[in-house]
Amino acid sequence: MGVIHLNLFQESRSVISLLRPLLLDVVPTIQQTAALALGRLANYSDDLAEAVVKGDILPQLVYSLAEQNRFYKKAAAFVLRAVGKHSPQRAQAIVDCGALDALVICLEDFDPGVKEAAAWALGCTSRHNAELSQAVVDAGAVPLLVLCIQEPEIALKRIAALALSDISKHSPELAQTVVDAGAIAHLAQMILNPDAKLKHQVLSALGQIAKHSVDLAEMVVEAEIFPVVLTCLKDKDEYVKKSACTLIREIAKHTPELSQLVVNAGGVASVTDCIGSCRGNTRLPGIMMLGYVAAHSENLAMAVIISKGVPQLSVCLSEEPEDHVKAAAAWALGQIGRHTSEHARAVTHTLPVLLSLYMSTESSEDLQMKCKKAIKGILPKCTYLPALEPFLYGAPPNILKHVLGQFSKVLPHDSKARRLFVTSGGLKKVQEIQADPGSLLQEYINSINNCYPEEVVRVLPKEFEVERRRKRLLFFLTAHGTHLSFMSNPQCLPLLRSREATEAQ
Repeated sequence: MGVIHLNLFQESRSVISLLRPLLLDVVPTIQQTAALALGRLANYSDDLAEAVVKGDILPQLVYSLAEQNRFYKKAAAFVLRAVGKHSPQRAQAIVDCGALDALVICLEDFDPGVKEAAAWALGCTSRHNAELSQAVVDAGAVPLLVLCIQEPEIALKRIAALALSDISKHSPELAQTVVDAGAIAHLAQMILNPDAKLKHQVLSALGQIAKHSVDLAEMVVEAEIFPVVLTCLKDKDEYVKKSACTLIREIAKHTPELSQLVVNAGGVASVTDCIGSCRGNTRLPGIMMLGYVAAHSENLAMAVIISKGVPQLSVCLSEEPEDHVKAAAAWALGQIGRHTSEHARAVTHTLPVLLSLYMSTESSEDLQMKCKKAIKGILPKCTYLPALEPFLYGAPPNILKHVLGQFSKVLPHDSKARRLFVTSGGLKKVQEIQADPGSLLQEYINSINNCYPEEVVRVLPKEFEVERRRKRLLFFLTAHGTHLSFMSNPQCLPLLRSREATEAQ
C-alpha cells in the first residue's frame, strides 16, 4: 500500500506541473478546469498542497483573481482554500503570496458564489492561529464578512458566520474587532433561522466571542439572546444543541451574576433536559455548564440541584463510554457537593461510582484525578454517615483518612449516629484498619474510639478473633468434608487451636 501511495503521489506531482501552464490558456473554460483540478489535488493531502505551493502556482492564481470572470474566481478561491486549510505553514503561504487582499476584493463581488468562495478561503486561513487571523483582519475582511451574513443566500451566511467564528476564537482582541464591526446584533437575529447548519455556525460564532471576557459575554447577552437561545436546546440537530449549550456555558462561566441570569432565564433546567435527550460528546458542554454554574455559589449550586441536574450527571457518570465525558460529570458533581452538607447529601449516592472509577485501572489518568478531587471535595461536607460507611470497606488510604476524619467530626455530636455506627458494623471495621502510630489516620481512629465506652472498644477485638477463628475452622472443615453444622458447636474452637498448634510445630 505504501508503494502504491508513493506512486500516486509522484504521479499527482507530475500532474500539477502539467496543469500550471493550462492556467494561462486562452480558453477560459480550460483555465477554470485546470484551477478546479489543482484545488482538488491540494484538498486531498498536505503533501499535494505543499507541491502546489512549491510549484509557484499561487501568485499566478492571485494575479488572475482580479482579472478573470466569476467562474475562474470561484475556482481560484477554491485552490487557496484547499491549500490553506491543512496547516499554519500552508496558510502562511497564502498570506505571503498576497492572496488576502485579492480575496477581500472578492467579498465585494456581485456574485454570491464568489463571495462565498472568498469567505471560505479567508476562514480556512484564519482558523489556525492568532497571527493568521490578525493578517485576515488587517486585510479588511471583517466588515465585509459582517455584510455577507446580511445577504439573503443561506450558503453565504453560513460560510461568513464560520469565518467570523474562526477569527474570534483566538484572542479577546480579535473577538473585539468582530464585535466592533457590529457582528453580534446580526448574528443574534439568525438564532431562530430554520436552517440548522446556519444556526450551528451562528451559535458557534457567538460562543467564540463570549468565551474571552466578562465584557464580551455581557455584550452577547445584551443582544437579547435569552430566552431565544434556549429553544435551540430542543432542536433535532445534534450540532445545534451542542453549539447552544457551548454558548450558554461560555456566558455562565465568567461570573455569578451571569450564571444567575442564565438560571433566571430557565437555562439550567433547559440544559439539564438537553443532557437527558442526547448522548456522547453532545452532552459535554452542558455538563460543564452545570459545573460552572454550581461552582460560583451555594445558591447557584442549589439551583442545579432543584433543576434535577444531579440525576442527569449521575447517568452520565455511570453510562457514558468515553472517559472524558465521565471526567466532566465527576468534576461537575464535585462542584455541586463541595458547598454545604445539604449539597453533599444531594450527591452522596454518586460517591460509590466515583470511588469505583477512581480505583479502576481502566480509567484514564484525567478521570481518576477528577474523581479523586470530587470525592475529596464532597467528603468534608458530608454529614450523612450511612453514605460514608461503604468507604470503610474499599477505599484506599488516601481517601480513607478523609472518611475517618468526617466520622471523627460527626460522631461526637450525634448519639443516634454513634448507635447506628456500632450496629452496622462500622465501629468494628474501624478497629481492623491498620494505621501507623502517630499518623493522621491513627488520630482519627482514636477520636472515633473516644466516642464510646472503653469496654465497648475493648470487646470488639475479641469478637474479631472469634470471627477469624470461625472462618478458618469453616475452611478446615469444608476441606475435610465435615458437615458445616459442626460450626455451631462451641467445642469447635479448641479443635481449631489444636490444629494451629500442630501447624506451628
